[in-house]
Parts: sequence; C-alpha cells; structure tokens
Amino acid sequence: MELPIDVEVWCTDGVGGHSSAIVLNPETKEVTHLAVRTKGFLNDEYLVPLDLVVGTASDRISLSCSLAELAEMPPFERTVFIGIDGNEINDDEMNAALMSSYAFVPGGEYPGQVYPPTLQEEQLPIGELSIHPGTDVVATDGKVGEFHEFVVDAETDRITHLVLREGHLWGKKDVTIPLDQIARIEANAVHLKLDKAAVERLPSVRAR
Repeated sequence: MELPIDVEVWCTDGVGGHSSAIVLNPETKEVTHLAVRTKGFLNDEYLVPLDLVVGTASDRISLSCSLAELAEMPPFERTVFIGIDGNEINDDEMNAALMSSYAFVPGGEYPGQVYPPTLQEEQLPIGELSIHPGTDVVATDGKVGEFHEFVVDAETDRITHLVLREGHLWGKKDVTIPLDQIARIEANAVHLKLDKAAVERLPSVRAR
C-alpha cells in the first residue's frame, strides 16, 4: 500500500487532519505509526498505530477510528522546558524558575512571568525515528531529491519501495526505488546505494 506524507487523513466521521510524519524502525524497515496533525486552532499532533490504516491513495489516508478516538491517542510531541545549563528541567525546577521570575509588569496591575525556553520533543518508540515532508534522499554522490512516500507491504508493514520526488515546480517527477537500493534511513535523510546517474536511469512519472 502507498503511505504518502502531508496528505489528508480521514477518520470514519470526517477529515482528521494531515499526515505529518511516518514513524519506522530503521533496522527492520517496518513502519509502526503515522503522526497526524489535526485540523483546528491548536493543530495538535497524535501518534497513530499503522494498524488503524484501512486505505490509502496518493492524496489520502483512511483510518478506522473516529475523530474523537483520534483525539484520545498519544501526543506525537511534548513540550520540554530547558534550564540555563541546556538540560531539561523537571516540575519542581520549573516551579522554582517561575517563582524566581515572578514580577509585576511595570505600570500594570497584573503579574507577569518569564518562562524558561522550550523545545518540542517527539514521542517515539525506543529505537525508532520519524521521516517528515522534505526529508532529503541522498545518492552516493549527493542529494537527488526529497522523500515523497513509502510503499509498504500490507501484511508485514515493511517498506518495499521509496518514492523519491525530483525536480522543481512544473518539472517535478516521481521515481520509485526498491528497498534493496536503500543503504540506510536516518532521521534527516534517506541514503541510497545508487549514484545520481543510476537514479536518473530509473523509470519515472510526472508528479501529481
């Protein structure tokens, strides 16, 4: 089955959002989850087991859960507060930092606070990583394009092919690369065993 990224995700009772990342085990090449960014003001992201995918197309993924059930799934990211040493701070340290920064806004009647800096940390199963839209696909002699989608065996959930998107604007084309030509998958790039010339010789279709 096709497993595209940055496409609409439908629940049983309506559009849930967009696929924002694909989560996989880089050693076994097995896809385990999708990250789905929901529609609405908050744009929350949830970690959705691949078992809930019941249908896919080039522009759509369908889930077997309802919108309410999607909203009950684990968050894909959590907010981490960073201390002055650059490390994460726990709740007690966070409260102490807030108390020490507690001050009245000059000329105002209400107190204001200075919060420690934050970062968003992905909630991934141990040993797994996420692939996002725009992830580089790199040949042995340099970048050849960006990740577009995986083709996955519906029975094993294992990747069988990678679809690479080449070109710019109206010249974009998709190239399908079999699993045995993927050297390794990293969080920020997919590395091929092929050079640029070999990739150019592979069959391609115009991007939809």
